[in-house]
Amino acid sequence: MKKALIVLASLSLVAATAFAGNPHHSGDLNPQGGNSDKAVEYTEVEGDLKVSHNATPGGSGNLVNHGGGVMSYSKIVCIFWGPSLSSTSTYAKEMQSFRTSVYGMVKHTGMLNQYGVYQNNFKGSQPDIFDTTNPSSAAVTDAMVQGEVAKWFGGGKNGGYDPNTIYEVFIPSGYYSKDGTSTSCGGPNLAYCAYHSSGDGSHLPTNIKYSIEPYPSCSGCAATGFTTSQNAEHFMVHETREAVTDPYGSTWYDAAGYEADDKCAWQGLFTEAAADGHTYGYQPEYSNSSRTCVR
Repeated sequence: MKKALIVLASLSLVAATAFAGNPHHSGDLNPQGGNSDKAVEYTEVEGDLKVSHNATPGGSGNLVNHGGGVMSYSKIVCIFWGPSLSSTSTYAKEMQSFRTSVYGMVKHTGMLNQYGVYQNNFKGSQPDIFDTTNPSSAAVTDAMVQGEVAKWFGGGKNGGYDPNTIYEVFIPSGYYSKDGTSTSCGGPNLAYCAYHSSGDGSHLPTNIKYSIEPYPSCSGCAATGFTTSQNAEHFMVHETREAVTDPYGSTWYDAAGYEADDKCAWQGLFTEAAADGHTYGYQPEYSNSSRTCVR
């Protein structure tokens, strides 16, 4: 099953029941409940981390290592699916910069060291993919996402599958992710904003990690004051940090089933002007050592 943070209060009991006794498979970033997102800057320095005081961690207690392994010094390959996400599109270039720049996402991974994860550069040797064809239907299923990764890296293409890479699939505006009756932005039943997972053994090998990064086209997956690209960066950092700390849904999560970024989802969101000229969007990450959300 997909392990999810349910922010909407009416679903919290259902979520807690669903976690009990079920294997963890992947993590979702779910839509915000009410006006819980706060793009604020109320922080203080604790060691080399900034503690976000407006964030109240969700879930139950600290993260526990359940022994499933982590991804250290991992890489990210971006797969941009559809002609509107071409190599010249502002959106695609922003996502690549967020992934590649030393001032981007990697700058906010130092808190992962306590979980045995170390990062210094998310860009590897494999190429990013710009698929000039659109998905075959507006509703992009999980099987379709795995198939898109396989299309470009199966059979040794583009260097073949790399178990230490996260293949992050971006779909364009007008398309949405669909998992059973649940959908992302643009679908009829908004239940999540993005998720990460690993192959099912049929469409993709079980040791290959991927995420679906839907276009942030709805208010339920948008933070106050964030641009479209900054909302997508929020999705990307959430799913990436959870993929490296809990790649198979069997490593770092708490007693309620929350992964690291789930515990701080929609709390203390912030933007940061970087030395590379970009202003990126982030969410804080849960720290066991300080028992709070940090950045």
